[in-house]
Amino acid sequence: MARILVTGGAGFIGSHLCEFFLQQGHEVICMDNLLTGTIANIAHIHQEKFLFIKHDVTNYIYIDGPLDFILHFASPASPIDYQELPIQTLKVGSLGTHKALGLAKEKRAVFLLASTSEVYGDPLVHPQREDYWGNVNPIGPRGVYDEAKRFAEALTMAYHRTHQIETRIVRIFNTFGPRMRLRDGRAVPNFIRQALQGEPITVYGDGSQTRSFCYISDMVEGISRALLQGDNFPINLGNPEEMTILELAQTIIELTQSRSEIVFQPLPVDDPRVRKPDITRAKTLLNWEPRVGIREGLRHTIAYFQERLGSKK
Repeated sequence: MARILVTGGAGFIGSHLCEFFLQQGHEVICMDNLLTGTIANIAHIHQEKFLFIKHDVTNYIYIDGPLDFILHFASPASPIDYQELPIQTLKVGSLGTHKALGLAKEKRAVFLLASTSEVYGDPLVHPQREDYWGNVNPIGPRGVYDEAKRFAEALTMAYHRTHQIETRIVRIFNTFGPRMRLRDGRAVPNFIRQALQGEPITVYGDGSQTRSFCYISDMVEGISRALLQGDNFPINLGNPEEMTILELAQTIIELTQSRSEIVFQPLPVDDPRVRKPDITRAKTLLNWEPRVGIREGLRHTIAYFQERLGSKK
């Protein structure tokens, strides 16, 4: 049995990780300041091996007793969040990562950083491999998140090289599933909520930009394998099944049997035109690849949103 700290543990991915590790029989400490996470995501967890601590990880982190693993997931992760909270996003990527790595050094714990496909920016290489350095506008509206994660990766590698901390870096591509917020601001929850409520579905640009969507259960499995089987260098985790944003909107309209129309709005500044992971490394090193298809994952997510909205559809 391991003792595991998950920062950002009341968030979308973090809460699923807490649940996963508890089911494996581990002791889990969930730390979150509830800025973008919510107690509702962990309220159903009633286990002696689970502890919630409300704390801002940009401040000194104190945990009594040993720790085996630290998974650093604390950060605003939706464009709507990091554009409203730009300074907090930069602080948690820098100060928060520094504090979490300091704790890993103190406890001699394995440290896993939740990085992002956003480190590739608007990529000039397709699909994106881990050795691609990216194409990021450091002062654009998305730059606070991109650069926070790029700095966090650099700091993680610095701690590995300087203090011999065992580290992992996972670059997470678009992930979806239950516990996403109704007004998260990202395409999947936006489209599902609009479709279920019969509202026009807002597509930015002409909808030809592509994304690759990975269901949450696959992502959690990939993160777990990276923690236990990975090495110190970044690894892409995502679903290489690429689709356009317009195709996503049309699929959600079909699956919800909605009468919503699609409306087009101007494309946001620095919005990536393409996004698709090369997961060769994850396949080779972790023997991992996604198993849940986009339509199956969307059905589960739609059912969750229907319950949240009290929809009869």
